[in-house]
Amino acid sequence: MKKITFVLAVLCLSGSLQAQLFSDDFESYASGSYIGPQSASWTTWSGAGGEGTAEDVTVTTNQANSGSKSVYFSSTSANGGPQDVVLDFGPVYNSGLFTFEAAFYINAGKNAYFNFQGAAAIGTLWALNVNMDGGQVIVDDGLTPNLAVGSYSDATWFTLRIEANMTLNVWKAYVDGVQFGQWENGVNALASLDLFPIQNSQFFVDDVMFDHQPVTLANLNAMASSLVMGGNIATQVVDPVVTVKNAGTTAINSFDVVLDYNGNQYTQNITGQNLASLQSFDVTFTGINLVAGSNVATATVSNVNGASDDDPNDDVITQTVNPVVPAPGKIVVGEEATGTWCQWCPRGAVFMDLFETEYADFWAGIAVHNADPMVDPTYDTGVGALIGGYPSALVDRGPDVDPSQMAPDFFERLQIAPKAFITNGATWDASTRTLNVSISAEFQAAATSSYKLACVLTEDGVTGTGAGWNQSNAYAGGGNGVMGGYEALPNPVPAAQMVYDHVARKIAPSFGGYANSFPATVNAGATHTVNFSFVLPAGWDENEMHIIGLLIAPNGTIDNAGKATIAEAVANGFENGTSAGLFDMDTDQIDATFKLYPNPANDYAVVVIDLDVATQVEMTLSDVSGKVIAFRDYGSMNGAQEVVLNTSSLAAGVYVVELSLNGVKITKRLIIE
Repeated sequence: MKKITFVLAVLCLSGSLQAQLFSDDFESYASGSYIGPQSASWTTWSGAGGEGTAEDVTVTTNQANSGSKSVYFSSTSANGGPQDVVLDFGPVYNSGLFTFEAAFYINAGKNAYFNFQGAAAIGTLWALNVNMDGGQVIVDDGLTPNLAVGSYSDATWFTLRIEANMTLNVWKAYVDGVQFGQWENGVNALASLDLFPIQNSQFFVDDVMFDHQPVTLANLNAMASSLVMGGNIATQVVDPVVTVKNAGTTAINSFDVVLDYNGNQYTQNITGQNLASLQSFDVTFTGINLVAGSNVATATVSNVNGASDDDPNDDVITQTVNPVVPAPGKIVVGEEATGTWCQWCPRGAVFMDLFETEYADFWAGIAVHNADPMVDPTYDTGVGALIGGYPSALVDRGPDVDPSQMAPDFFERLQIAPKAFITNGATWDASTRTLNVSISAEFQAAATSSYKLACVLTEDGVTGTGAGWNQSNAYAGGGNGVMGGYEALPNPVPAAQMVYDHVARKIAPSFGGYANSFPATVNAGATHTVNFSFVLPAGWDENEMHIIGLLIAPNGTIDNAGKATIAEAVANGFENGTSAGLFDMDTDQIDATFKLYPNPANDYAVVVIDLDVATQVEMTLSDVSGKVIAFRDYGSMNGAQEVVLNTSSLAAGVYVVELSLNGVKITKRLIIE
């Protein structure tokens, strides 16, 4: 399955490698024994107490890149681990050229993961995440996804190398000596390596080394330090950014940048600057279409201070861009588990906003709150059963991941053709605040009744007062790194400074969806609709809300989704469902079904209502012009009820049966032949 592929030109950096600070081929360890008790360098996430336990790793002779031994990692816990092995680099490096290298062998169909810690205290600052899955190496810094994406082969040894010029904050990645990424890292510090088998991991590691050397700057040197195309999906209109860094000692006041992509050249002349040594300047090119297929993008910096600079080797950065081609009609759903009490949950908010900004046309984000004023108990319980802690994220209800790690699953799911296209329709009555929603599934392939529809309402711009609305913030003060501005906010962030987006207000009828959404056999080309009715509380802003329709597959994953504002859904038009579920938002007490048969009818029609609790029932029969033909107030009803409508005197045509349950209204069309 094709994903993103980037190839960047090699950037020459001053400084030469000499004797390595550390190297380990595991040949000196006893086979079958844990490495922690045998090594002064290797330990575990929890420290010495974890050495020699299930948190440690043993030496094996089953595979080796060199010699006869390596170490083997395999996840046995649903959330990864328990193995969690750490290599301390010694000091915390934040300058000079740091080089890390290791050989990996990943079993077929499995994955591997490691990260670099950016602070001496384990678990306080992630500098880099490296995911290896499905033949791809995907690098992120916990802030920006897909900083570099390369390729490898399963069941084959390959060498992964990370070079970080920390003086310039220019990082590069290689597989088997071929560079596949260059970027400026959000956390420019390195303290340790953490090898952790996530869910579905099986991998061997051998020939681990790291080194550190000083870096000497040239006199006049403008470096093309990074090229960010601004998107990863074909058809996106992007604003590429070329970062130019003063990699010399002389101030830079002018330069030119040329971006060449898809046969077109775009030029910007930058003047009037005063870039001191190590300062950067971002040059933005706007309105460029990403096209399908492999295309080379090249950024060149020249005419530095009106002349050539002293190091031409870093003037050009080249990137082969092969964007993901999304499956038609596909929207991927991200459900973030969060809470105002959770000190690391600002990370989730930052990445949910990032995905909404970059992938809005392909992404529906839902923030599911826990134990705070924004909680929806039904949604919270459903998500809570699928995660291991907070913050967490589910992409199309796949494996639990950290919100910063949603990108690999997002791009994989984006390319999978959905079973059906989802369209959200609605009617909105501002006076009663009644929102009737139709979720329609237009099936592209045959299906069964095991598929289900659900309706989610989310709201942006949510605010509140009181202690429960304060956001706990582990990033306050910057000690745990940069996190979308939260590092500049206090802990906790006062409610007056917090605005919550993507808030899950309601999921109906349940986390698993409506059981009677579809008939036993669903043919390709058929469209089926389920109706939902909500009364929005006065405190909810209908102008900030999204309707998200979910198509839930038999295995519980989300096959596809539809996303619309209320205004967009109203413009789409409301469709009467062939099988309707009615769900009341105010009391959470009505769980009723409303069926109408036969339809079309001749002499009579039967309205079937199934009520879980005592409910005030009214029924109105109207023609399509809205003229009321009959009205009945049945008072309080409970349980399964049938009401017979005499239609023998009605002319052939289309009529509307409106049912009011405790004031919540839902309608169905009735055809008289």
